[in-house]
Amino acid sequence: MPDVTVERRNVARQPLVLSTDVVELPRGARLIARTSDISLTGCYVDTLNPVPVGSQVRLRITHHHEAVEVVGRVLYVSYGLGMGVVFTQVDEEQKARLTRWMENRESEF
Repeated sequence: MPDVTVERRNVARQPLVLSTDVVELPRGARLIARTSDISLTGCYVDTLNPVPVGSQVRLRITHHHEAVEVVGRVLYVSYGLGMGVVFTQVDEEQKARLTRWMENRESEF
């Protein structure tokens, strides 16, 4: 096999570190983590204790004094590192806020 990673995402993710509260549904298990990248359709969550693949999660992602709340599903897990989450429920207001955060990320660093 070649040593090339194939990009399978439909939407490019932007590197953006954001504080994230994760709740595994319906169990209610909670963890505090952070994103390392994000798009309008998903994100990668850095955490030492990822939840199992297929788990439904509610994410509260915070940037400065604003927050976005979405529901997603864990697509893959890198044990001891984190998990990839696809958003399954995100409304238009939340998408607009995410878009603004991603567009303004370069001006903040």
